[in-house]
Amino acid sequence: MDRDSTGSAAAAGEGSRREGPTDLRLVPPALAVWAAAAATLGLSGRWAVVVAVACSLPALVLLAAAGRATRRGRVIGGAWAGSTGGDSREGRPSGESGAGSTDAGLRAGSVDRGVQEGRPSGESGAGSTDAGLRAGNADRGSRAGSADRGVRAGSAVGRARVLAAGGAVLLCAAAGAAVAGLHGADVRRGPVPALAREYARIDAEVRVTSDPRTTRPAVRGNHSAPVLLLIDAEVMEVRTPDGPTTRVRTPVLLMVAAGDHRADWQQLLPSTRLRLAGRLSPPAHAGERLAAVLRVDDAGEPRITGPPTGIQRAAGDLRAGLREATDGLDADARALLPGLVVGDTSRIPPELHDAFKATDLTHLLSVSGANLSILLFLLVGPPGSASSAERRGLAPLLGLSLRGTAVIGGVLTLAFIVVCRPEPSVLRAAACGLITLLAIGTGRRRSLIPALAAAVVLLVLYDPWLARSYGFLLSVLATGALLTLAPRWSAALRARRVPGRLAEILAAAAAAQAVCAPVVVVLASRVSLVAVPCNLLAEFAVAPATVLGFAALAVAPVAPAVAEVLAWVASWPVGWIATVARTGAGLPGAEAQWPGGWSGAALLAGLTVLAVLLAPRLARHPWICGAAGLLLVLAVLRPVPLTRIMTGWPPPGWSFALCDVGQGDAMVLAAGEGTGVVVDAGPDPGAVDRCLRDLAVTRVPLVVLTHFHADHVRGLPGVLRGRAVGAIQTTSLEEPPEQAAFVRRTAAAARVPTVRAEAGERRRSGPVEWRVLWPRPGPGGAGEAAVREANDSSVTLRVRAAGGLTLLLLGDLEPPAQRELLRGPEAPGPVDVLKVAHHGSAFQDPGLLHSVRPRLALISCGADNPYGHPSPRTVAALGAAGARVLRTDTDGPIAVAGAGKELRAVSRS
Repeated sequence: MDRDSTGSAAAAGEGSRREGPTDLRLVPPALAVWAAAAATLGLSGRWAVVVAVACSLPALVLLAAAGRATRRGRVIGGAWAGSTGGDSREGRPSGESGAGSTDAGLRAGSVDRGVQEGRPSGESGAGSTDAGLRAGNADRGSRAGSADRGVRAGSAVGRARVLAAGGAVLLCAAAGAAVAGLHGADVRRGPVPALAREYARIDAEVRVTSDPRTTRPAVRGNHSAPVLLLIDAEVMEVRTPDGPTTRVRTPVLLMVAAGDHRADWQQLLPSTRLRLAGRLSPPAHAGERLAAVLRVDDAGEPRITGPPTGIQRAAGDLRAGLREATDGLDADARALLPGLVVGDTSRIPPELHDAFKATDLTHLLSVSGANLSILLFLLVGPPGSASSAERRGLAPLLGLSLRGTAVIGGVLTLAFIVVCRPEPSVLRAAACGLITLLAIGTGRRRSLIPALAAAVVLLVLYDPWLARSYGFLLSVLATGALLTLAPRWSAALRARRVPGRLAEILAAAAAAQAVCAPVVVVLASRVSLVAVPCNLLAEFAVAPATVLGFAALAVAPVAPAVAEVLAWVASWPVGWIATVARTGAGLPGAEAQWPGGWSGAALLAGLTVLAVLLAPRLARHPWICGAAGLLLVLAVLRPVPLTRIMTGWPPPGWSFALCDVGQGDAMVLAAGEGTGVVVDAGPDPGAVDRCLRDLAVTRVPLVVLTHFHADHVRGLPGVLRGRAVGAIQTTSLEEPPEQAAFVRRTAAAARVPTVRAEAGERRRSGPVEWRVLWPRPGPGGAGEAAVREANDSSVTLRVRAAGGLTLLLLGDLEPPAQRELLRGPEAPGPVDVLKVAHHGSAFQDPGLLHSVRPRLALISCGADNPYGHPSPRTVAALGAAGARVLRTDTDGPIAVAGAGKELRAVSRS
């Protein structure tokens, strides 16, 4: 072992002697409560009782057996103590000092008696020696018997402990099953669940139990799903049109399309009572905390029948004051600071949330134990013993004793819970924050695992639905990793001459990521390769942003101007966190796809354990560590030349690329080094952004949006992300109007001009040139009926790319417009590549297919889409016309290079 390893082992040994082994006795009961509650929540009341009784009966048997074993051990132990006398009381083993002293006494006594009596040693000495030996043998037999009794006493005590531990585990499981059964039955009680199964209409009075939150914009087919407000509530009174009024207390989820009154609904506070009408439906998944989903009919102003409580009004005023204090900040700070301080994410745009998700920084967007830990750290001071807490931090400045410090800490914790809402997630964060504070205050991590286990038991018994919460699981895993793995990894890093503070931060980030990544895989089927460095870089800004944000929150009601100054100062670290998230998420290899579900989680967990076990050996070979680090950097950066060599995509000299964006369209025409003309943007900003990064496109002279359906335009922010865009060209028919408005807002925010396409228009960018064939202006071309539908207003392009490659890009033209396209003076003629209209649907004009005679027919559609795209009839017709058909749902993104006899298409499936 080298010197560093020896020093590390010695330090670890000293730490072990100082704190002793980790106390894990409360961990099995905590796991038992957790597992029993999670399993029982979905069961009926009868089966919940069966589970509770099945756990209770053996628990009582084991505890009774433990009691008998304890009493037996005491009886045997008492007899053993009596036989060993003082030695047993002094703690000396009877077979050691007792036997030794007996032998010495025998020898000394025999010699002494021979000398005193004057007998010859060969005579009386021998006799006395024999007598002494016989007495010694008898004494040894007695000592051996007492030792045997001692062993049996210890065995009985150990058996009693095992039996008691098993009984405690089963008893905790019984408690978890019983509480979960009660909570599950409470959700299913009353008429609301049955009415939900019938999709009945009701009039109800509800009590709000959460802050309103908005759904993310989503694309369904060619339209965007409306953004809804989601509100957790309890139905207090329910009445059907032909039934009586019933008093209940049933949890439901309100879905509100607020429309023009969205601001009024968003200002609702928990504990507010409302009168509303709507249609019930069952929850999406069985075994949820909700009994039903209530879709509210009236999108007008909320009808308030009871105001919120005073505490909730005070908390709402504080949160509103923080939002007002941030109104003058830049967009990222205005969105992030309320989320970082009190979990208010109402202002965070989807793209910023996606950036935090890609870098595994989403824990900063919700209330976490770190928030409370930072606040209490200011009071207690730096790490040290709890007995010195009154002499550190703010406590000595305020003249507080240790007891006063504890009281103030409790008040801060209570205020934290009230302001951040007393919801289960906040209670979880408060518990984990107090545990972390205990680590800071005492410096004794050994006692914190029992504290964490006790917190799990109490929280699950208080709210058994936490047993099925992924957020609760992630919090417990992260806290446990910080208490167990992080100290050991930090010591190992310090042993290799890593500075102490840096070692602690590295170890904490790596430990939390190691235990949480498998759970994230279950939820998202991905692994973030930039999570650890991004968390390290953001860590330095979290504490000042949190402290300044809470200061602004506290002073906002009395000094709004001071709150604005504090929020402005806090915007600096908050801006840094946003920059870290956006930069990390913008790296080509920020995320790696991984098998989802628990099988994927088990695979990742196994590989993580293997990596941890091999790390000490690999650390002895610097070149292996360097090679691994280089591979990780290359995987994250994905240099385009290297990626092309390894994947073969895109091929050298590519002229056209059809991106795989799911059920939608997004295409790129090569217009020079790092330059591309983008035609449509697909439904997902992330998908089109990844495609453009793979193609190394950083400059877009023109974006052509063929029509305003969501599956062609909602990805526009991804095209604009980090690229120089010259202009956006659209069709003349603004249908649907909400998507046209979205395009205008997005373009205005990016300061990119918008123009309309006109038939006959010719453009050129680098080696690529194109002509607009459709839509034609005026009633004399296609006729009025041809441009009343959004699909038939699609901008249609005939393109001549580098090397003479010809393409026809049809957008989503339907057969009437396709026929009109052939009749006009701008008929497309034969082409090399056809982008098949409308994702390969069955609605195609056979005359157009025979007229253009493509050699390649490309179809953009999503895997397992609900529309059956592409139609087998269309695929067969294209094949009969002599075209090779490629589709993104099976072939992935497709790049086309060459022309004529050199024409080739390369897919990356």
